[in-house]
Amino acid sequence: MSIRVGIVGISGFGGGEALRLIAGHPHFELVYAAGEGSAGSRLIDHFPGLPGKLAELVIERWDPVALPEIDVLFASLPTGASADALARVSRDVKIVDIGGDHRYVDGWTYGLADVWPDEIKGQTRVANPGCFPVATQIALAPLLVNGLIEPGNIVVDAKTGISGAGRGGGGGFSFAANNENLVPYGLLRHVHMPEMTTTIERLSGASAAGLVFAPHLVPMTRGILVTMYCRGSATTDQCLDAARRFYNNSAFVRVIDKPPQTKWASGSNLAFVSYAADPERNLVIALGVVDNLGKGAAGQAVQNANLMCGLAETAGLEGLPIWP
Repeated sequence: MSIRVGIVGISGFGGGEALRLIAGHPHFELVYAAGEGSAGSRLIDHFPGLPGKLAELVIERWDPVALPEIDVLFASLPTGASADALARVSRDVKIVDIGGDHRYVDGWTYGLADVWPDEIKGQTRVANPGCFPVATQIALAPLLVNGLIEPGNIVVDAKTGISGAGRGGGGGFSFAANNENLVPYGLLRHVHMPEMTTTIERLSGASAAGLVFAPHLVPMTRGILVTMYCRGSATTDQCLDAARRFYNNSAFVRVIDKPPQTKWASGSNLAFVSYAADPERNLVIALGVVDNLGKGAAGQAVQNANLMCGLAETAGLEGLPIWP
């Protein structure tokens, strides 16, 4: 079965990662690539390693009402750039929005595939979670569902590689600004806060008003590690057991008994979670690791598209992480 797909925003980091995964997908055939500044150039001009006809595919100027015949569109556009345009795409085309415009928006399904896969199956409009929320929510979900932590008292300390800012990050996201540096940013006002708050409340059934989120840039290209400080009287073993039960049928979540590292997920759609708890101090530490361009963006998008199209969830996503 061949499913015709397109990518808009293909020359960016997220779009490029989607291209890499789709190029090796057993059912997806890339027939449409779109962008703005890159329009008119060939894919090989941006991705010299591409084979065959993919290399010669010409990037078209993005026009949502002049799409060729495709079944699935992956939209990898900056937050604020996709809402109006994607509203004009035919309902016959399934869309996965990798950007931030449709998370918890009416008419769109929130695509946290490892937690709510059944909600995604057969949908035509799916919003990918943000990269920080993916790492955070996958680690917290088993604890919240089982009442092992207080949802209103969570501190999220997050570290990310600079590719999360996208190819056009520039400024404070440049190599010169970040090499040999550690930079906190977006304190108290980060765009991912409402998304994480909503998901925590969905999972727990209680308020997440006390959520604190502190993201930091670290001088690496890929990877996210979140360390979350929670209130709860569970033991480490209880937390690990809850997560292993919760993700028993998950192909991509690895529950481990030691702190995870970002390299373990690099280039993959895997998520690693672990826990350390001290009941006497009413303290639970939850840890989550993902590749921000994989599970945090394009990998999750392909996983969501697989579910939307009735394919095996793992199709095109079983490649091992890159090591070292």
